[in-house]
Amino acid sequence: MKNYALLFTQNDAMYFSWYKNSIIITVFYTALSVFLSSLVGYGVTMYDFKFKRPLVVIILSTMMIPIEILMLPLYREMLSFGLLNTYTGVVLPFAVSAFAIYFFMQYTQTLPKELMDAARVDGCGEFRIYYQIMAPIMIPAFGTMAILQAMTAWNDFLWPLIVMSTNRNFTLTVGLQTYLTPYGNNYNMLFSGAVLSVIPIMILFLANQKTFISGLTIGGVKG
Repeated sequence: MKNYALLFTQNDAMYFSWYKNSIIITVFYTALSVFLSSLVGYGVTMYDFKFKRPLVVIILSTMMIPIEILMLPLYREMLSFGLLNTYTGVVLPFAVSAFAIYFFMQYTQTLPKELMDAARVDGCGEFRIYYQIMAPIMIPAFGTMAILQAMTAWNDFLWPLIVMSTNRNFTLTVGLQTYLTPYGNNYNMLFSGAVLSVIPIMILFLANQKTFISGLTIGGVKG
């Protein structure tokens, strides 16, 4: 228990700042990613338009690009926008995920287009059809992707390490690495901090486990 207490009292309570930073970035990233990716996946699947197939190929092909190749150009872009050492600089470059788009594309293929036609007859606009009619049906997909994207943001190390330059702005994954130095390793603090770091993800999963399982198994059984 002594080590857990030291986490929030030693070094100006940096651990608390790291924890807060990780929570803010994870919430911001998850909400933005799920919303934008669902819009793209829904739009690509439910509407027919010119160059639709090449667009899908381009979206899926981005999943084959290693993240490490994008680090330098993304860093230069964040530098030109003045977003280094900010939450926005960590979140924005990866806010729209090709994997999340593909997941929503697969899920929305199960949605009945007849609902859209009926809504149009009643005078609903396209965005209203999405958030009032289709979005409630997509709740299992939202729950599943929220967990997956939250885990991605919470465990991310490389990009926050590049963007954040001050100790107080580090995320939890980056901050915990400061306990490992060439002058000595504080494993007691590191392990205590690692144990506490799993609590938010556990809470998120327990709160959304039904929608998570439903979202992963949708389409697996035909009835």
